[in-house]
Amino acid sequence: MKTDPKTFIADFFTSLSDDLVNTDEDAAVIIDRYHTPDIMQLADGNPIDRDKLIAHTRPVRKNRPESRMEVHEAYTDGDRLAARYTLHVRQRGKDLAIDVHFFGRFTPDGRMREAHLLTRSV
Repeated sequence: MKTDPKTFIADFFTSLSDDLVNTDEDAAVIIDRYHTPDIMQLADGNPIDRDKLIAHTRPVRKNRPESRMEVHEAYTDGDRLAARYTLHVRQRGKDLAIDVHFFGRFTPDGRMREAHLLTRSV
């Protein structure tokens, strides 16, 4: 990664969210822009593949949450990125904050290949 890791991870999720919430582009096209076809995320022990990611876009698009990331630290080693951040979300008049510990792998063109996320509400 040529970009600062904090900037990269914030830009990745911000751009993905903006594309989902602020466009009518096909969700599968958006997911494929940001992820490899064999993407596998493990979020709090729950496996999420490409099809589940696409399905997850429906409630995101319906609720149209506002969000911002506060990246506390991020490090890279080759194609691997580790980050600790807080996701601040405003949805239906409620404010949520979620601490995230993220460990992932990315392709040279910036698409996510694999991710392990541990989260907790704060």
